[in-house]
Amino acid sequence: MNKRVRREVAELFEKEKEPFIPRKVTEEDLAGLPEPVQRYLRYTQIIGKEKVRTARLKQKGYFRTKENQKWMPLKAEEYFTVDPPAFLWYGRIRLFPLVSFGALDKFYRDEGSLVVKLSSLIKVADAKGKECDQAELVRYLNEITWFPSAFLSDYIHWEPINSDSARATISVAGLTASADLYFNQKGQMTNFVAERYMDVNGGAILKKWSTPIQEYAEINGIMVPVKGEGVWKLSSGDFSYVKITEIPELEYNNPNVY
Repeated sequence: MNKRVRREVAELFEKEKEPFIPRKVTEEDLAGLPEPVQRYLRYTQIIGKEKVRTARLKQKGYFRTKENQKWMPLKAEEYFTVDPPAFLWYGRIRLFPLVSFGALDKFYRDEGSLVVKLSSLIKVADAKGKECDQAELVRYLNEITWFPSAFLSDYIHWEPINSDSARATISVAGLTASADLYFNQKGQMTNFVAERYMDVNGGAILKKWSTPIQEYAEINGIMVPVKGEGVWKLSSGDFSYVKITEIPELEYNNPNVY
């Protein structure tokens, strides 16, 4: 899995190594956006900063696959490009000492996929197809919060809802996904709610998904989430399946694998 990740990240970043003229975000870039989105982008401190072309980060937290299951430690690294929108996430979830799952989740070349292996050898999940494409595009839209200048991309359309929320729709190669984003008066995004495909007994079902944010911190001059969780809204109640407790590294415009 490590070798595959290194190979696929190199492919993801291949064209990002070409020379480019950096462009900074201006106040004019925010014109026409819904007021709460403008408030949020000013809070993130991206005005006057260079627009992000690539991002890479590391995560720590906990993961589980079922309600009432014991939380398992999670360590992950993730890589993003903005144009075109793409990501690759590689997580390692410790089941027992010396026994772990490796998960490779991505949206690349307008397609989504997820591969999970036990001890990086035995394949236990391999998802792809139109439902997976939609699920991964929703995830990409959600995780722009770690490189918020990408919210200014032409492939994202904004609609106002009220003074504290707005709807974002991302469109890529005929594939679309939408989400409602919620903000407080300080400008922080507090939640992201979308319809997303969830795997249920080997089949994909559209469910409501949210990612409430608990804490922000300034990293490389940008205010980004550092604590939050992923929650499926089920008929039995809210199922929190992942908790991010730390972002130990976050770097922009360095198109290389860790």
